[in-house]
Amino acid sequence: MMQTVRLRRLVEPGREALLPFLLARVVVGGVLALAHFIVDRTQPSNVGVAARVHEGLLGWDAGFYETIARVGYAAMGTQSLRFYPAVPVLTHVLAWLPGVGYGAALLVVANVGAFIATALLYALVRRETGDGMAARRAIWFLSLAPAAYVLVMGYAESALLCFAIGCFLALRPSPGPGVTRPNFALAGVLAFLGALTRPIGVLLALAVAVEVVRWWVRLSRSRRLAGLGATAAPVVGLLAFGLWAHHEVGDFWAPLSVQFQPSHHGALADPFVTAFHDVRGLWHGHVGTALHVPWVVLAAFLLVVCWRKLPACYTVFTAAILAVAVAGSNLDSFERYALSAFPLTIAAALICGKPVVERVVLVLLPAALAAYALLAFLNISVP
Repeated sequence: MMQTVRLRRLVEPGREALLPFLLARVVVGGVLALAHFIVDRTQPSNVGVAARVHEGLLGWDAGFYETIARVGYAAMGTQSLRFYPAVPVLTHVLAWLPGVGYGAALLVVANVGAFIATALLYALVRRETGDGMAARRAIWFLSLAPAAYVLVMGYAESALLCFAIGCFLALRPSPGPGVTRPNFALAGVLAFLGALTRPIGVLLALAVAVEVVRWWVRLSRSRRLAGLGATAAPVVGLLAFGLWAHHEVGDFWAPLSVQFQPSHHGALADPFVTAFHDVRGLWHGHVGTALHVPWVVLAAFLLVVCWRKLPACYTVFTAAILAVAVAGSNLDSFERYALSAFPLTIAAALICGKPVVERVVLVLLPAALAAYALLAFLNISVP
């Protein structure tokens, strides 16, 4: 009987994740086909747009991940150090298989990661809330969010979501009789890998620290040490990549300092000034930048929902990611940063419980996903 229950717990998240996972890929694939049609019929001489469309799912940052996996960082120069090593390493390993190219391997890593992350999110929300419907809404919202086209492309967000959601599952044991302690060892390993996937992965240290504090008086000495180790693990991951960068290019801070260049996330700036400039850009035809501002407002609202409805570790982790996302001199890629703050998805699922609200959101989201994917494929908006 117990084996049947355990098997169901393993199978159910995957079964629930399958349909939203597949639908997102149908939407993005259809949009990519539409982008090809538009370029081939209306802008065949626009070399930049045509190149972006023909890069397809390996466009934008995905091309960097694919090239790093194929030739390494040295051939790509210092700029490549803003792409952290976990996804290139996984891609390189998978590409060893006969007949698997680096581009295909990267897409497999990204899409398998997206499926696993979706299933893990269902399991986490079901465990945290006891509400199967909220868990279903959460995975639909994650799969169809406007920025979720990057989960189909060769980006690192899928892997980061796997490690981050897995870390929270390790930190948040099942409630009820016979409550177990957090698995800090597993949480530490996953947080370490998260920090080697994207720079914001180091923020998992904050979530782990919150849970260590919450459990501290109930932990044995060995578990306290495990908790402290898990808190330090993502910081160690970040330092390890910095030390490797110092060995390769003589600059420990290169993986972070490259991000502060104006052509990337930019230097620290007042987020209100940045938002004002982006809105003003709408009057000068800069549609892509102005589109970020409403999502910043929505994310701030959902952060308040997190604070009111979810345990503190979710709020702290989400607030830290959003702070990083709005702290740069531009809001490019804000939606992608917010996608990594997966508790926002849980918050949205918790407040959209009324059937009419749920239906409206589930109609609007695929349209927004298609629109944002099209803007990215046509070189109008930065993923």
